Amino acid sequence: MARRPTLNPGLHRRDLLRMAAAAGSVAALELTVTSSATAVTPIVADLCVYGASMAGVTAAVQMRRMGGSVVILEPTAHVGGMTTGGLARTDIGTGGTVGGLAREFYRRVYVAYNGGSLGVLTPMLTTFEPRVAATVVSDMLTGAQVPVYTRRTLASVGRSGARLTSVTADDGTVVRAQMFIDASYEGDLLALAGVHHRIGRESNATYGESNNGVQVFSKNQFSVAVDPYRRAGDPTSGLLPEISAAALGAIGSGDTHVQAYCYRLCLTKASNRIAFPRPAGYDPNRYALVPRLIAAGYADPFTDKAAAFLNNTPLPNAKFDGNNAGPFSLDHVGAADTYPGATWTQRAPIVADHTAYQQGLLYFLANDTGVRADVRSAVAAYGLAPDEFTATGNWPPQLYVREARRMVSSGYVLTEADCRGQTTVADGIGLASYARDSHNSQRLVVSGLVKNEGDFQIPVPAPYRLPYRAMIPDAAQCTNLIVPVCLSASHVAYSSVRMEPVFMILGQAAGTAAKLALDGAVTVQALDPVALRTRLFEDMAALDYPDVAVDDTAPTTVITGGWTASTAIAGYYGTGYLHDGNAGKGGKSVRFVPSLPTAGTYRVYLRWTSATTRASNVPVTVAYQGGSATVIVDQRAGGSRWAPIGAWPFDVGTAGTVTVATTGTDNYVVADAARFVRTG
Repeated sequence: MARRPTLNPGLHRRDLLRMAAAAGSVAALELTVTSSATAVTPIVADLCVYGASMAGVTAAVQMRRMGGSVVILEPTAHVGGMTTGGLARTDIGTGGTVGGLAREFYRRVYVAYNGGSLGVLTPMLTTFEPRVAATVVSDMLTGAQVPVYTRRTLASVGRSGARLTSVTADDGTVVRAQMFIDASYEGDLLALAGVHHRIGRESNATYGESNNGVQVFSKNQFSVAVDPYRRAGDPTSGLLPEISAAALGAIGSGDTHVQAYCYRLCLTKASNRIAFPRPAGYDPNRYALVPRLIAAGYADPFTDKAAAFLNNTPLPNAKFDGNNAGPFSLDHVGAADTYPGATWTQRAPIVADHTAYQQGLLYFLANDTGVRADVRSAVAAYGLAPDEFTATGNWPPQLYVREARRMVSSGYVLTEADCRGQTTVADGIGLASYARDSHNSQRLVVSGLVKNEGDFQIPVPAPYRLPYRAMIPDAAQCTNLIVPVCLSASHVAYSSVRMEPVFMILGQAAGTAAKLALDGAVTVQALDPVALRTRLFEDMAALDYPDVAVDDTAPTTVITGGWTASTAIAGYYGTGYLHDGNAGKGGKSVRFVPSLPTAGTYRVYLRWTSATTRASNVPVTVAYQGGSATVIVDQRAGGSRWAPIGAWPFDVGTAGTVTVATTGTDNYVVADAARFVRTG
């Protein structure tokens, strides 16, 4: 039997992280101490990150790894955004597009479950329990010594011309910094900075798109006829709850609606599950559409009747990620429109309404006798996981803000054309690959029946580049602010970009850009995108697809002769490198064998560590589609980076190789890794 909870429906839990040092220093993190006290003196750092989303986490970690100082301000008590807040079945798209710190995060998750050490051969695990994700995030922040202040909502910003100089929280905490990143889901800092932005949907005509604005598709739709009126067939009786009286706009017309929000739940069917709580003020009439849906036959095709209303994806340890499913589910359709532009005081009742709606729906489905018995028992078989979100009554602390403000930059606006692969982007700092995925925005009466409006699920044909320009505002508005979450994108493009791995990718790029701009004493607009891409590439960001690196320890690598493993000289890829001991010349070789997912032209990179004792004439043979070529590499210099040696056509699969040989070499030969990046 499920246990009934004593529910704390509040939004906040005990702070995960706290700065415990004087201004200007970087402290160890205290994970169990609240950080609600106001800072006594202003905090000074190279970079201030607003928002402890995963974009904020990766931005801050990257800044620290590059040697800069950083502080994170988070408006709530929660760290890690949706990744630690319930979105546990990751919307990954094409896994090969996830590189850098994002890939490291998912590799750390794998190690958390499977043990072993973190390395370049560690696979990603993108389905996990929220508590495990929270531990991994804590480890990354602690390891990088990133101080985080929680419960700091913004009150004001300081400026000097077009530059931000400081931010002040509503409790009086002041942070002074040279660079700023808005990594919040809401875009509060960009708004306070006076950066041009939009809330809602553009018309199709705005950017020449086909799926923007008002849309009525079949996904998450009322596929059966459901009467919208309190007395069926009688418009004078009024509409049932959760239906808007607004008229359907013209298809493709723009408006101020945003896609629906919800909580992503962590559920279990175990005997110690927490039964869905009955929220304060519960009104079963709010869910009158549910029995009508069931009576119309909507649930009949589902073997698991709970799946008619809950998208429960399996997680480790017999848990489930509970998400929206179908026409009337966890998404609180039409309730989020005022959230993006509101203050945090104004947002509180909006969030509370989302909590009450979703808790009430679950309680209704599992308990109300108006719900058909087979559906009711199927939903009641699930409950809240008792070891998740323990500080907030096992309820997620993070509302899934799928879309809020979106910056509008004259430098670049991502649109449907980018998602379709119809643009050329020279300043790409990462990749996106998930489908165009927007949830419903409205529930209306159309031709006398209930219909949802706004949902679309449209695959992208291939991974596409994310331009650096889409993260930076116009120079006249702000010259030291980078926006990796509420970036410059249309509603349609944002529906594809808005995935947690992409936010991690963009956050790392933002942190890198902030440090390079600071070091070069330039504005974020004047930063050289080539330098930015070069640094990201060295940090194993995936800038193009496919991007396949093969280490000397990879199971496909063929080692001939006696080589010695070493870590003596830094700058290697993975856990070390091999050298030939300057002996046995001609009898030793290392062949790197990639598994390429697509055929095409690939630029080949080689990695080694340089020293004066390295060979000046290492023969490197590339076997490609229809031939081979040998390149002579001088390993005395140019090492500890990915050095390009040429571009050739390759077939799909494992036919292509790169072989480092020792024949005729005049000193030590190093074999570390090879990398294959498609260019055409």
